[in-house]
Amino acid sequence: MRTSLLSSDGKLAITASETSSKNDFDYLIGHWNIRNRTLKEQLAGSDEWQEFDATQECRPILLGLGNFDIFHTELGGKPFEGLTVRLFDPQTRLWTIYWADSNAMKLDGGKVGSFDGDIGEFFGREVVAGKDVIVKFHWDKRDPNAPIYSRAFSADAGRTWERNWYSNFSPR
Repeated sequence: MRTSLLSSDGKLAITASETSSKNDFDYLIGHWNIRNRTLKEQLAGSDEWQEFDATQECRPILLGLGNFDIFHTELGGKPFEGLTVRLFDPQTRLWTIYWADSNAMKLDGGKVGSFDGDIGEFFGREVVAGKDVIVKFHWDKRDPNAPIYSRAFSADAGRTWERNWYSNFSPR
């Protein structure tokens, strides 16, 4: 992956891979069943996981320069819905991924990155458990009929990562 993480001033410095294109997420268009596995506590040294199922529908938008999906599940016995919006910038060849859900009710600041072949990595900053962290979304589409998403946090400027969410997709 050609993505470098931090510039000399400590800001995220993301560059597109040579293979980055507006078609990188085409495999995700359609209806999916998702098996999710998440750490119960993030950035706390936890190794206790919880698992749950979800469904998702992904559609193209903006003449193929973006897509959105709706994620449905139950968390703690209550309905939960998430929205992802992905936008491709043809000038920079970078994707920006935005997330909103029925708990937070706002779009996050976005994660920026690209695919290098079948592996995509997207980075952003958030405050998690009171800590300024770098967030990494990792997409593996080597099997486009069973893609895998994972999320990781780094509280030490990208030196180490805590993977805390895995989603295994299967066609619905």
